[in-house]
Amino acid sequence: MQKMTLCLWFNDQAEEAVKHYTTIFKHSEIGVITRYGKEGFEFHKKPEGAVMTISFKINGMNFTALNGGPQFRFNEAASIVVECDAQDEIDYFWARLSEGGEEGPCGWLKDKFGVSWQIVPAILSTLLSSADTQKSQRVTKAFLQMKKFDIAGLQQAYDGA
Repeated sequence: MQKMTLCLWFNDQAEEAVKHYTTIFKHSEIGVITRYGKEGFEFHKKPEGAVMTISFKINGMNFTALNGGPQFRFNEAASIVVECDAQDEIDYFWARLSEGGEEGPCGWLKDKFGVSWQIVPAILSTLLSSADTQKSQRVTKAFLQMKKFDIAGLQQAYDGA
């Protein structure tokens, strides 16, 4: 049983974001939804009945989406890493998560809600940890020129092709 949960603070988009994420990831589910009541209105300023939190899981990882208000915004200091075994997985997650958001360098993107994601080939850590530093340096040089990762391009750099 996982005893940790990643909480994502939204202004008022928690429900929309959770529905979006759970349509993208096959192994996902929506859990408990809590709602704001009259109590505490002077602090939260949310109408009674508005969604406060939604628990959800993606690939067995626990999340909570909170409609906390505009005080905090997402930034790249925290990101969700998605390891992919094949290029078609990278292509799928990159297209779905970057739609309406923005692409960044080295496999990073921001989705339409501002959440940062890293869409990374699972083989990357193996390529970068080679005892042959020339190989790992070629891989680093290659991925620094990429937005969306290209596994074949990384492998070619590793092989010196």
